[in-house]
Amino acid sequence: MNSRSGLAALAVLAVVGLTACAPEDNASGGATTPPAADACSKDQLALKTAGTLTVATDKPAYEPWFSANDPANGKGYESAVTYAVAKKLGFEAANVKWQTVQFNAAFAPGPKNFDFDVNQVSISEDRRKAVDFSTGYYDVRQTVITTAGSKIANAKSIAELADAKLGAQVGTTSYTALRDIIKPKQKPGVFDSNDLAVQALKNKQLDGIVVDLPTGFYMTAAQLDNGKIVGQLPAGGQAEQFGFVLEKGSKLTACVSQAVDALRADGTLTRLQDQFLTSEGAPELS
Repeated sequence: MNSRSGLAALAVLAVVGLTACAPEDNASGGATTPPAADACSKDQLALKTAGTLTVATDKPAYEPWFSANDPANGKGYESAVTYAVAKKLGFEAANVKWQTVQFNAAFAPGPKNFDFDVNQVSISEDRRKAVDFSTGYYDVRQTVITTAGSKIANAKSIAELADAKLGAQVGTTSYTALRDIIKPKQKPGVFDSNDLAVQALKNKQLDGIVVDLPTGFYMTAAQLDNGKIVGQLPAGGQAEQFGFVLEKGSKLTACVSQAVDALRADGTLTRLQDQFLTSEGAPELS
């Protein structure tokens, strides 16, 4: 999809934003053993703080996953899904407490101060060695974006990107897709955040950026003049999914997965994706 302009476009895409996402290795789902019938009742949950569901995410918390850098307002896809999971577990919004945890720290080995973390973290067998994952709450596609008039603005295939100078955030599946799917001839630009990648594109240091699709819509509409989505990269053999991150061996893992599965089954995840995310107008790159 080309960059959208005018007030109508910004109204549609105000919910679609920047994210620091996704690890390198991915796996579909977060296989867990179904809990016993009463194991997930609120009074049976093994919480960090009794009566409180402690949820972590990074700061800033970007749209469309959150809104106005405020995870607690229930707006944005991940915030809304979190509160939906909390409700399935028996918690009112007032009993959900947020804390700040940096992206890489969320899935580092060791004890956690949170019950679960939500921060666009892809389910990964490598990361599963250090933490638990819930089943996936969002299926991810990686996308190449640029600005109108760039050397890749009209690219229709992966091969047409090979000579471009491309960049992505360090430690993400966006970077892995850039490296392993596009296989550019030039060394990719690696950035600590997507904000820095956007600035490099503005400064003509890059021809394009690889990001997840919702982030691509936000960047092209709100952060870049004449921004343009070049297209989506092939999905690959396994679907990449975001999952909630829990302490390794957490007794909550199966219950959080059960809640996510219920939200998928009853259509809540689809409804929230329709409300906060969009996938219109992003062609497939061959």
